[in-house]
Amino acid sequence: MDFESPPTISAAVEQIRRGHLTPRQLVDRCLQQMARFEDRIHAWVCVDQAGAIEQAERLGDLARHGQLLGPLHGIPIGVKDIIDVQGMATEAGSPLLKGRVAQQDAPVVARLRAAGAILLGKTVTTEFACFDPSPTLNPWNLEHTPGGSSSGSAAAVALGMCLAALGSQTGGSITRPAAYCGVAGLKPTFGSVPTDGVVPISRHLDHVGPIARSAADLWTMFAVMADGAGADVTLPELATPPTLSVIGEFFLQQADDAVRDVTVAASDALLKSGAQLQMVNLPESFVLVLAMHRCLMAVDAAETHLQTYASHGASYGPLVRTLIDEGLSTLAIDYALALRHQDRFRRDMQAIIRQDVIAVTPATPTAAPRGLESTGDPSFNSPWSHAGLPTVTIPCGLTADRLPCGLQFIGSPGQEQRLLSVAAWCEQALAFRGRQVE
Repeated sequence: MDFESPPTISAAVEQIRRGHLTPRQLVDRCLQQMARFEDRIHAWVCVDQAGAIEQAERLGDLARHGQLLGPLHGIPIGVKDIIDVQGMATEAGSPLLKGRVAQQDAPVVARLRAAGAILLGKTVTTEFACFDPSPTLNPWNLEHTPGGSSSGSAAAVALGMCLAALGSQTGGSITRPAAYCGVAGLKPTFGSVPTDGVVPISRHLDHVGPIARSAADLWTMFAVMADGAGADVTLPELATPPTLSVIGEFFLQQADDAVRDVTVAASDALLKSGAQLQMVNLPESFVLVLAMHRCLMAVDAAETHLQTYASHGASYGPLVRTLIDEGLSTLAIDYALALRHQDRFRRDMQAIIRQDVIAVTPATPTAAPRGLESTGDPSFNSPWSHAGLPTVTIPCGLTADRLPCGLQFIGSPGQEQRLLSVAAWCEQALAFRGRQVE
C-alpha cells in the first residue's frame, strides 16, 4: 500500500472482500508507520498492538468465508482519548483521570466496532480537549503545532498510522488540526453523532466527528457514526460543478497573507475546473459570536468540572483553569444572553445557508504556528460550532514555508452528504497530495 496514495476506506474494504488485501496487512502497515514516526510525533496515548492483530485475524477469517461485518470491515482507526473504548483508559490528557479504564464502549465506538473497524488505540488530546497544548508535533514540520484538541488523531491520519480517527470539536478542534496536518475533517451537525461516553466540555457545543484522508472516507466514517450498521456509505458524485458561496468579510480580512494567497490560488483552480463562486454576507449577529461562544464554553466547562476543580484545581493546566475561572465568575444573565444569541445566530445562519447553499472560508487564519505554546486560533471554526452547522475541511495548498492550508465548507443542518460530495469534487480539482516526515 503506497503511503502517498492509500486506498479509500471503501476501496480497502472492497479489496478485503475480494481477497486482494487482508485486515492484518492494513494493521501491519499502520504499526510500521507508528514504529517509524511515533517517537518523533507523539500521536498516541496507547496502542493495543496485540488486540489489533487479534481483531485483524478474526476479521480476516470472516472475510475469507465471505462474511463482512459492515462498511468498515478490517479498517484500522484511532480514537481520541476523551472517548470511551471498553478495556482502555480514558484519561483526556489529565492526571486527574490517570488509569480510568472504560467499562464499555461509547455508542459511537460501538457503532464503528459493529461495522468492522479495528480499534488500534487512543490518540493524544489536549487536556480535557481544551487549550493547553499536547506533546504531539506537526507531521509537516516538527517545530510547529499540529493544532488541537484532536492533535493526535490528525497527526496519526496524516502519517498513515491509521486510516481514520475520531476527533471532537467544541470550538475548532476537528477543523484546525485537520487543516494544520493536511488531512480532511468533518464536524457534523450538532447532535447527529451521540456524545454519550465522551468526556464533556460543553453540552451546548460538543461535537464528535471523523478525521480522515479524503471526503469519501469522512462520509464512510460519518454514515456509520450517525446511523449505525445500516448506513449507506456511497458518496454520490456531483452531476455538475458546484456553486460555492464565499464568505469574504471577517475570514479573508483576518487571514494572514500566506493563507490568503493559498485560498485565492485554490479558488482560481476551482473556477478553472468549472465551479462558480458567489459572495454571501454574514448576519449582524455574527459580530458577537466569538464572545458568546466563549461564554457558553466557559460556563459549561465550569459546570462539568465544578466538584473536581474545587478540590483539585492545582492539577488543571493553566489555560483550562482560566476557562473554568471565567465560567465561575460569569453572571447568570450573561449566560442566558449567550444562549439566546446562540439560538438567534443559528436561525440567522440557517436563513443564509439554506439546503442548496454551501459556504466556503479559509479553515484557519494562519498555517500551523511555530512552537507548542499554542494550538492555534479557532476563530474561523467556533462560529459553526456555536451554530451547530456541519463543516468539512480539506487541504487546498501549501504556503511558501510548505505548511498546509485548508478550505472550510459550511452547510445546512443534516446536509453532510451534500457537503462531502462538494468537498470531494473540490479535492479532485485541487489535487492536493499529502507528505510524510523526512
